[in-house]
Amino acid sequence: MLIAPPLSLYIHIPWCVQKCPYCDFNSHALKQTVPEEDYIVELIKDLDSDIKRFNLNDRRLHSIFIGGGTPSLFSATSIQQLLTQVLARFDHANDIEITLEANPGTVEADKFIGFGQAGVSRLSIGVQSFASDKLIKLGRIHDSEQAKNAAVLAHQAKSAGIKSFNLDLMHGLPQQSLTNALDDLKTAISLNPQHLSWYQLTIEPNTAFYSKPPQLPQDDELWEIQQQGVKLLAAAGYQQYEISGYSKANFQCQHNLNYWQYGDYLGIGCGAHGKITDSQNNTIYRTVKVKHPKGYLDKNRDHCDQLTQVSEAERPFEYMMNRLRLFSLFNLDEYKTRTGLNRNSITAPLKQAEQQGLMISSHNQQHWQVTTQGHRYLNDLLTLFL
Repeated sequence: MLIAPPLSLYIHIPWCVQKCPYCDFNSHALKQTVPEEDYIVELIKDLDSDIKRFNLNDRRLHSIFIGGGTPSLFSATSIQQLLTQVLARFDHANDIEITLEANPGTVEADKFIGFGQAGVSRLSIGVQSFASDKLIKLGRIHDSEQAKNAAVLAHQAKSAGIKSFNLDLMHGLPQQSLTNALDDLKTAISLNPQHLSWYQLTIEPNTAFYSKPPQLPQDDELWEIQQQGVKLLAAAGYQQYEISGYSKANFQCQHNLNYWQYGDYLGIGCGAHGKITDSQNNTIYRTVKVKHPKGYLDKNRDHCDQLTQVSEAERPFEYMMNRLRLFSLFNLDEYKTRTGLNRNSITAPLKQAEQQGLMISSHNQQHWQVTTQGHRYLNDLLTLFL
C-alpha cells in the first residue's frame, strides 16, 4: 500500500555571479540586477499551482531548502517575504529546518544574521577548497580567508536563529595530492561546522571542464583520499550518514534525509524538480519546472514544463538509487509503503547483492544495509535493480 511520506519544499534561485567550470546545475551568470520581487511573485504562483494540482492543503511541510545558483544574492528582506508566504500555506513545526545555500564572499557572508532573522535556520556554505590555486581553477570568486571568515560569521549568526551550518567541500580536484585534500579537510574541521558535505569532483556533460578536462587524481589516489578523509572526520566526531554527508550528533540535514528516504518534495523555481505521492490513486508524480528565467518569469506561461508518472517498473530502481546513499538500515516495510509495491518485487536482486558482498541482511532478511564494498561500487549495485 502506497502511503504519502513526509513532504519537503525545494526552492531554486538560478542566478550566480559567474558560472563555475564544473557546475552542471541550472544556474545563470548575473548580467543585471536580480529581479527579486518579480521572481518571488512567480515562485508563489508556482507553489499555489502545485498545491492545487496535487491537493496538498492537508499535507504537513517537513523542511525547506533554498538552493541555486546563489540564493544569498537575494536580500534578507526578500527571503523573509518568500518564507512568510510559503509557511502560511502549510502546517509545519515551529522549528522546521530551513536551509539556504550561500557563498563565502564578503557581501553574502555579511547577510548571515539577516537571513537568520528572516527565518533561515541552517546555512550551506559553498567553500569547495581552502587552497588558493584550487579555488582559481574551480572558478570560485572567493579566497581562502573569505571562506574561513564565512564560517566564523555563521557561528556568530546563531543568536539570530542560525542553528547550524554546512560547509561544502570537494576533493579529487585538478592536480590535488592526498596531502592537499587532507589539508583542506583539516581546515574545514578546525572551523567546527555542525555538518560537512565532502564529495568528489566529477566531470559532467555541458560544463567547461567537460569541454577541456583538467588532470584529476587517479582512481587509486581518489580511493586513498576517501579512506583517509573518512578516518579524519570520524576522529573529529563527524558521523558519515550518507555517501557525502558527515555530521555531528543530531545535525544531519533533515531535508536531504527526506530525499534519500524516497520522501516527497515540491520543486519550485527555474528548472526545479519535484516528486509527489498520490496514495489514493497509487500514483507517484514527477515535475520539472521551466528552466530558463525568461520563460519562468513569463506571466502567460505555465511554470510546470513536465508532469510525468513514475511507473511501477521504475520504482524499485528509483527507491534504491536514493535509499542506498544512506548508511542506515532500511526495512522492507518502508520499501512497500514508499513504492506501493510488494516486498517480493526486490527479493531476487537483494539476494544477488548479498551474494556479491554488496549488501547484508538481518532480522530474517527484513532489514538491509549497504556494505563498504557496496558503497565503493554503488553503480554496479544499483544496476541489479533495473
